Amino acid sequence: MGVVDRYRLRLERKRWLIRAFRKRRQLTCIADRTDLIKDGDILLFSTLRNEKIRLPYFFDYYRRMGVNHFLMVDNASDDETDEWLIDQPDVSLWQTGSSYRRSRFGVDWLNWLQRIYGDGHWTLVADVDEFLVYPFCDTRPLQALTDWMDASSIRSFPAMLLDMYPKGPIDAQTYVEGQNPMEIASWFDSGNYQYSKNGKYGNLWIQGGPRARAFFQDQPHSAPALNKTPLVKWKSSYAYVDSTHMALPRGLNQVYDEYGGERMSGCLLHAKFLNTFVEKSEEEKSRQQHYGKSREYKAYAKHLGTTQPDLWHEHSERYINWRQLEILGLMSKGNWA
Repeated sequence: MGVVDRYRLRLERKRWLIRAFRKRRQLTCIADRTDLIKDGDILLFSTLRNEKIRLPYFFDYYRRMGVNHFLMVDNASDDETDEWLIDQPDVSLWQTGSSYRRSRFGVDWLNWLQRIYGDGHWTLVADVDEFLVYPFCDTRPLQALTDWMDASSIRSFPAMLLDMYPKGPIDAQTYVEGQNPMEIASWFDSGNYQYSKNGKYGNLWIQGGPRARAFFQDQPHSAPALNKTPLVKWKSSYAYVDSTHMALPRGLNQVYDEYGGERMSGCLLHAKFLNTFVEKSEEEKSRQQHYGKSREYKAYAKHLGTTQPDLWHEHSERYINWRQLEILGLMSKGNWA
């Protein structure tokens, strides 16, 4: 990459930071417990809407993993999400009724909060249906991973989004609040993934899996991106560009080895396909607040309107643990032993 290209990326990063600064006015703080954040704490940032049913397990999962504080942005929920979050002693909560789409799908809001509160911390950005799995996560807390990355001068950790789904129609089993969603959505695709390199930002672009084959079979290049870099040793000068698919500076995206080796990586188990998905798809189709005027949710609704799809097929794999994902080549422990 030439000098001019690097200069343009610096200007772009400044533009995203200025945009986040302006969008800060859209956020109203409802519960501020950021004074409890200590040096070395691991912070989780998330934007959500009407997800109360998912919150108990989500928080239990990440608390057990070692997250110390949660900084949440609620986008006009009307299902008691706010009330539940306000009662949590390790949560700081902001509300906004502004457009999710015009905030670049929440990126502007979280860029601002990470700039103010995330500087010098390991920050994890995850939706409430995403569950990080990393090497040795069954025996080592998240702090062990971040300590090792600090010692190895690694500042970002990649995780492929792994879509989980049930066997049978999506709405055949009812998800209960507090339940591990992988008890229902316990299957995934072990193959059917396409990789390419983004020349501008340097990140890998991954597509495929059950959404590509079930909802975007006629337009596979329009399928959702599955590459993410959700865990970063944040600095106030950093910015996410498009969700956590890519970030600036560009070096945060270079989390793979181009010379035949392997770097450490993980997966985000994506438990989107529960019975709640049906109602959610209809709502988001009408709201048109997601990428491409909710193109993704329109594709879902088109198929859901005719039948409840069964995403399971004969090559589906039932999830066991992180070691299984490593054997299948979906994640790697790299040099961490």
